[in-house]
Amino acid sequence: MIYLKTPAELAIIQQNGEILGKCHAEVAKAIVPGVSTLALDKIAYEYIKDNAAHPSFLNYQVGSQKYAYSLCISVNDVVVHGLPGELILKEGDIISIDGGVYKNGYHADSAYTYAIGNVAEDVVQLLQRTKESLYLGLNQAAPGKRVGDIGFAVQSYTESFGYGVVRELVGHGVGKKLHESPEVPNYGRRGEGAKLKEGMVIAIEPMINLGKRQISVDKDGWTIRTQDRKPSAHFEHTVAVGKEGPIILTTFAPIEEVIKTSTVLLNI
Repeated sequence: MIYLKTPAELAIIQQNGEILGKCHAEVAKAIVPGVSTLALDKIAYEYIKDNAAHPSFLNYQVGSQKYAYSLCISVNDVVVHGLPGELILKEGDIISIDGGVYKNGYHADSAYTYAIGNVAEDVVQLLQRTKESLYLGLNQAAPGKRVGDIGFAVQSYTESFGYGVVRELVGHGVGKKLHESPEVPNYGRRGEGAKLKEGMVIAIEPMINLGKRQISVDKDGWTIRTQDRKPSAHFEHTVAVGKEGPIILTTFAPIEEVIKTSTVLLNI
């Protein structure tokens, strides 16, 4: 069932998206060599709680498992769902921060991948092109278009560089639940899939591998890696289908302000 949102509901999600963008920025300030991923998670938890909101991921249940953290923090060859812990970041790492905010009955969801210091040029290009593919995909979020148009835009662009587009993990509807219908794959054919209608809210989130598209799951049941252990990038916005086209409900602006003044993070 796909639920269309009213303008009032969209306003709530956008307010949550603002909190989430500023939360990402607070985390970004702390992304330096020598910091643990668990320390970054604590920053996010405290910021979200200080804004009278709840981390969408915390205690999120999949089957019999509950997720115990506020963020998914995925480093280098981890595609998504990396568990915060004692891993210490170092020069040359890339790190995807994925988070959500729940407040006033609605969720917002977004992700950003950072490059720390001297990162290999082909990996920097992967991040740049994955981010570009996000905007190519969300530009298709207009009434009368279909989910397949989004996937085609992402896939055709990223595969032109020889990258692997992850198939097993997809974007999704967002609203009263963190994951709603429809699923939004990062691959597809034009004109296929669910029809986009004004008021739909979806998370578009390209997950693109430098190497092959195949993935594997660690023994912890959460961490998803590239099978060939090459780096992966992940960018995500929560987007509404507006009357005239896409309305981005989350924001990267606070993140990019931090990156501009950082002596460590590369401007992607």
